[in-house]
Amino acid sequence: MSAAFDFAAIEASLVEAAVDPTRWDEAMERVAQATGSFGALLFDVDRHLPILPRTRSVARSFEVYVKDGWLERDERFRLVPFLRSRGVATDEDLMTSDDVARHPYFQEFLAPCGLRWCALVKIAAGDAFWSLSLQRSIAQGPFSREELQGLKVLSDRIGSVAALATMLGLARADAALDAFSASGTAAVMIGNDGTVLRMNGAAESLQARDLVTNGRHLASIDKDATNALNAALHVLLRSPHLASSMPPASLPRARGRPLIAYPLRVANVTYNSLAPCQAVVILVDPDAKRQPPEIHLQTSFSLTSAEARLAAMLSSGDTLEAAAAKCQISYQTARNQLKAVFAKTGTHRQSELVSLLARLVPS
Repeated sequence: MSAAFDFAAIEASLVEAAVDPTRWDEAMERVAQATGSFGALLFDVDRHLPILPRTRSVARSFEVYVKDGWLERDERFRLVPFLRSRGVATDEDLMTSDDVARHPYFQEFLAPCGLRWCALVKIAAGDAFWSLSLQRSIAQGPFSREELQGLKVLSDRIGSVAALATMLGLARADAALDAFSASGTAAVMIGNDGTVLRMNGAAESLQARDLVTNGRHLASIDKDATNALNAALHVLLRSPHLASSMPPASLPRARGRPLIAYPLRVANVTYNSLAPCQAVVILVDPDAKRQPPEIHLQTSFSLTSAEARLAAMLSSGDTLEAAAAKCQISYQTARNQLKAVFAKTGTHRQSELVSLLARLVPS
């Protein structure tokens, strides 16, 4: 097998996938072809999560890998120190042919799938540490010394892909938080280690009402509730299904009814196991006075920012006097703004306005 790998094609496909996560599987196809491999997969070395970019050729073996628990006892994770120091690692760094002949990982998992040989290629930058796993069949034989030297050069060239993908993944998480904020939804982004990665202003406001982050984990004042939420996130992060969610968790508070937490995946944010954000927790406060987002009122009725703010407060049950005080304006100014709101919304009384705006509150 020639060691003259097409570095340009490999780099281009990986960069394209970093920019557009829907193309990661396509990138693995091109990498496998360019390296003469039966198949290719891309792992986050530090997080054993199951939604991995991979070629179609390893679909059957990967299903067995996840279903039968080999993901959690993959013998090749023992190669990580070699991978970290050298940039490339193979089974021969750790095991003899006799070891392989006796080991369940090779004989009970790989052999029935027609697989045997692999080369792991480091893709690392900052906190991101990935392994490009190139698989060869029993018949193909191992990677040659020259090919491994070529893969070491490849590792040196493609480390920036991890940095680019991480940066853009965080940008997607921030954009999703902005979208949740626009609808008045409290949302918390959960990283690939189960800790809080980001939260929006609506979620931060709940921290003053008994929502806590304990050691960077989302938590409740109730230990059992915290454990239940962490267990749900653990299951969600290890689900092999991209579109998945968990039943809501109840998070008790010292005052008022418990917060309701909905753990779920958002496809364009939690797109695979390489994404820095792996789950989203939507928080609902049953005691909160719901009001339509001010931006919706401005867009729907051409209200000014001040008029939209006043209308939103009235829709949540505030009196005109209370709303004026919160807006730090005089009662007469509030009355004038309310008249403008009536004119623009086609209403004549405060009760009509509240009824209209209630239909705009996100469900």
